[in-house]
Formats: sequence, structure tokens, C-alpha cells
Amino acid sequence: MSLKEGRRVRLAEDLAIGEAVTGEPGTVVGFLSLAAGIEGTVERVDGEVPQSEEVREYPRLKALLDDYGHTMPEASRTRLEGRIAELEPLWTAHQNQGTRLTVRVRWDNGLVLDQAHQDVLTPL
Repeated sequence: MSLKEGRRVRLAEDLAIGEAVTGEPGTVVGFLSLAAGIEGTVERVDGEVPQSEEVREYPRLKALLDDYGHTMPEASRTRLEGRIAELEPLWTAHQNQGTRLTVRVRWDNGLVLDQAHQDVLTPL
């Protein structure tokens, strides 16, 4: 999906924002939720969604194994290979997703949602 400044978008799913707002200790004053279907305009494209720690760790460990695995003690190499095998599905899923962006959207009702992931938006 191509998100650019000025592009109209629709919220694809209900979105609960933040935590319940509390007044006096133990009393809930309110909770903000945006309903699927509201429309707005992209004001700014912020950039890529940060990678998870596990996704960042996979290429680092893989490079370590490729470069120094032959010099490692057997037990250390086996542990490293096991950890790489655990992280590989997350790495593969990340690669298959492609670049994911965050954007700032001004909804038609005046609310602004900043750092919204593109996954919850549908271009119009």
C-alpha cells in the first residue's frame, strides 16, 4: 500500500487508544476508541515501523555463526544454531511483510492519530 501526504484513508478496524483515564483513585472517567470506517487524511509519513528485538537479533547471530562458527566449541555452536532456528520464523515473517510505515492521520472529526501503523488503514 502506498501512503503519501494528502492521501485519504479509512480506519480498517476498531482502535482502542491508550489506557482508561482515571479521576479519583479507582474511578474510571473515560476511554477513547475510534470506530472502524472513519475517514481522514494522511498529514505526514513518519517512516518505517521499528523492528522487534528478535528480528534485529537474527541477522546478528547468523553473521556470528557464519563468520566464527567453525572456531566455536561444539556446545556453544549448537546453542547458537538453536537460537537462530527459534528466530528464523520471525525473521522470515518480517521479510515477507516488506516495509511497514507509520503515519500521522487527521480524521474528519478533528482527532489526530500519530504514529499509526499502515496495517490499520485502508487507502480510498
